[in-house]
Amino acid sequence: MEDKKQTLWLITAILTVTAGYCDAITFVAAERTFSAHITGNFIVFAYQMIQGGGGDTWVKLLTYPVFMLSVLTGGAIAARSLNNHAMLFFEGIILLIGAVIAYAFSDIPNSSTTWPMYLVTMFIIFAMGIQNTFGKLFNKETYGTTTMMTGNSTQLGIDIMGYFRTGVSRWQSLSTIFRDLISLAGFLTGCLLGAWAGKTLGLEGIFIPGFVLVICYYCRRIFTSEQTF
Repeated sequence: MEDKKQTLWLITAILTVTAGYCDAITFVAAERTFSAHITGNFIVFAYQMIQGGGGDTWVKLLTYPVFMLSVLTGGAIAARSLNNHAMLFFEGIILLIGAVIAYAFSDIPNSSTTWPMYLVTMFIIFAMGIQNTFGKLFNKETYGTTTMMTGNSTQLGIDIMGYFRTGVSRWQSLSTIFRDLISLAGFLTGCLLGAWAGKTLGLEGIFIPGFVLVICYYCRRIFTSEQTF
C-alpha cells in the first residue's frame, strides 16, 4: 500500500510538471500554441482572426485533429500493453523525437520558414494527447488530472470546504488538500521551467521532459516486477 502511494505521488508530480512544461514551451516558442489543453487554441485562433488572420492562423485549428489522432493511438497502445505505464514511455519517446527534429532544423530562422517549428509542436501535442488518454483510461494512477488544473482547482475548493465541516476527519481532509496542492504546484513548476526553456533553448528544450519520462519508466521497471510492455 505504501509503495502504491509513493507511485501515485511520483507519477502525479512527473506528469503535472511535464504538462505545464509542454504547455508553456509551445506557448513561448511556437507562436502562442497550447499543447496540453488544446481547446485553448480555439481562443487564440479567434483572437488572431479578429486581428486580421492570415499567415499561420489555420495551424491553431490543426492542433485538434492531431490531438484526436493521438488519443486514438494512446487507446491502441493501452489495449495492447501489459503495463499501464507503457503509454508514458511512448510519450517520452515522442517528445525526444520532437527534440531531435527541433535540433536538426535549429539553424533555419523562423523568418524564413515556420514549418519545422509547427512540426515539432505537433509532436508535442501528440505526446500530450497520449498523456490525456492515460489520465482518462487509468485515472486511479494519479491524484486527479495532470494536464488541466481547472478541475483540480475546483476540487481543492471543495476539499477546503470539507475541512471545516463537522464530523469530517481533519487529518484526512488535510491529506486530500495536500494532494490537490501537489498537482497545482507541479503544473506551475512545469510552466515556469517550460517558459524559461522556451525563451532560452527554444523547442529543443522539450528533450528534458522526454528524457525524464523514459528514464523514470525504466527505473520504475528496475525496482518492480512489472512487465516492460
